Amino acid sequence: MASSAAAQLQSSLSFQLSELRVLKLGSASQSKAGGRSSCARGRPRNPSTAGKYLPPQATETSSRLASSTVELPPQEIPGSYGPPFIGLAVDKLNYFVVQGRDEFFLSLMQRYKSTVIRVNMPPGPPLFPDSRTIMLLDQKSIRVLFDTSKVEKKDVFAGTYMPSTDFTGGFRVLPYLDPSEPKHAPLKDFCFKILQSNGRKFLPEFHTAFDEGASEWDAQLDAKGEAEFTSVCQNFTLSFLCRAILDADPSAPGSASLRDEGPSLIQAWIAAQLAPQASLGLPKPVEALLHTIPLPFSLVSNQYNKVYQFFYTNGHHLLDIAEQEFGLDRAEACHNLLFFVCFNTWGGLQLFLPAIFQRIASAGVSFQKELAQEVRSAVGEGDEVTMKALQSMKLVHSTVYEVLRMDPPVPFQYGRAKDDMIVESHDAAYKVRKGELLGCYQKIAMRDPKVFEAPQTFKPKRFMGAEGERLLQNVTWSNGPETEEPTLSNKQCAGKDFVNLMARLLIAEIYLRYDFFKLGKVEQHGARSSFGFKVLKRRRDV
Repeated sequence: MASSAAAQLQSSLSFQLSELRVLKLGSASQSKAGGRSSCARGRPRNPSTAGKYLPPQATETSSRLASSTVELPPQEIPGSYGPPFIGLAVDKLNYFVVQGRDEFFLSLMQRYKSTVIRVNMPPGPPLFPDSRTIMLLDQKSIRVLFDTSKVEKKDVFAGTYMPSTDFTGGFRVLPYLDPSEPKHAPLKDFCFKILQSNGRKFLPEFHTAFDEGASEWDAQLDAKGEAEFTSVCQNFTLSFLCRAILDADPSAPGSASLRDEGPSLIQAWIAAQLAPQASLGLPKPVEALLHTIPLPFSLVSNQYNKVYQFFYTNGHHLLDIAEQEFGLDRAEACHNLLFFVCFNTWGGLQLFLPAIFQRIASAGVSFQKELAQEVRSAVGEGDEVTMKALQSMKLVHSTVYEVLRMDPPVPFQYGRAKDDMIVESHDAAYKVRKGELLGCYQKIAMRDPKVFEAPQTFKPKRFMGAEGERLLQNVTWSNGPETEEPTLSNKQCAGKDFVNLMARLLIAEIYLRYDFFKLGKVEQHGARSSFGFKVLKRRRDV
């Protein structure tokens, strides 16, 4: 095999992914977490969250103890799985219908006065594997999930079950592999290589794709007085990814063209895999059925095959690299490439980018003017976004991290205990037995009141300055702390820095074109939201 692409990322002097890693707040002074990062010192909890479970209010002393090595007497984990089938049915009813995902976990935390809880996670028996899970809901306990010496990551990417490999050409793709498996390292190295070899195209291709999307929004506003966000975002992000990575426009004419169907084809394929454990915004009776039975690949085989053919036809240069540098089977490499681009990246952006617009809009026009001023000052007269300009946008950086904290695009992570062990929360130590499944819900874990001041409040300047740098170790959406990097031996997202870059580019492009925006009514469809723009105020000084 050729020299590791992961090593090239750090050594090459040309534009590549390693440069993206510079885009951390004050990266030169950042402290790197050695091994597993200990939890940061806490802050007082927000009084507005009264009525919800919160661990005891952090103090200077209690925070030091929470992150120290003081041994706590181990105890049994609170919670109950209930009688077979009945307990699962009750938990699923509360999770999907009665309470919803967030309140489901918060109510259990309140009932058991604990952030480590036994609970049934969907979908569960009889047609799916064991639903029994230990959920970790604070910043200290979730660290065990990032330590592959303690947990196995095999086949737990989607939680308690794994969709049929029919959805991925008969292969177990990278997210379902444990680092100990032989294919993990070459496949992840291939992902690094994809990003590294296309780095120079990210900024110009994103600018082109965003300009196309924004022109569509402007046209809709002129014609109808409102612009629809979702479909335009889906199209311009897919166009960007395919042009930047495959050198091909998905809608351009050709035998393998996706025409204007690309987003709908990919959505159908993703939805069929996640339907058993996700809320898709469908009528309740329909969703209740979907949470009970696995959907066959045949329902979306035509859609997937079209997308696969597009990737196989246009990704030949990358597939050559997969074969020649990493010894991968060409078909296996293509299915992994498709999954990396369409499921992990494009699918994640459809959750993350709407959240950016919603959170920024909620902060008001005055905050948007601050962002616009920083972006324009950093970019200068040329109006061309550069890596150097992005690096200087401290408020933009902090805003992105705060959206990731509030609305993580990857809300769950899982791992199976390799041996009997003790897992510690801030306040207690718990016995975990070999083979038990552990999971975390990042949306609650990253709102830990012992770590974050006013954890339920969107504070876009939270990660600025020395205190903000320290808090970055608790931004853990990527299956690891923000202060650590993805490697061949861990399960941290290979595209962690790429996702951050896309978010920063989006904000920069917005405020180079517009002074501010206002949203219309936001509608929630399961985990996804849809909305339109009521106002997109064009920049006045151009």
